Amino acid sequence: MTMRRETGVQDDLMMTWAEMPRSPGHAFYDKLQKVLADAGFDAFVEEVCKPFYAARMGAPSLPPGRYFRMHIVGYFEGIDSERGLVWRCLDSFSLRDFLRLGSRDKVPDHSWLSRTRSRLPHEVHGA
Repeated sequence: MTMRRETGVQDDLMMTWAEMPRSPGHAFYDKLQKVLADAGFDAFVEEVCKPFYAARMGAPSLPPGRYFRMHIVGYFEGIDSERGLVWRCLDSFSLRDFLRLGSRDKVPDHSWLSRTRSRLPHEVHGA
């Protein structure tokens, strides 16, 4: 018996973001996203974090909403390391949607998380 070889037309080398197969999403994170949006989460954390962010200086910073959403993912998924958290968010389209990342946006590196965490006092995290 010989192995059969697939013959036919080669698929396209490149595809756009819209052409990539998508899952229906993650029911829990989709619901949580709606709860956070209805509660005005992003506006709240931006206001609380505003004193600790420079108006304009250097590279763009990690948005507070994305920073706290990544930690929410870590809490619900039992991930206690920043590297593990970044790896998990890189691995899931549903989590990229939850973090409000565009098709060309990158998941923040663990060093961005660490740097932001060290600059925000405990009171901000508690609020």
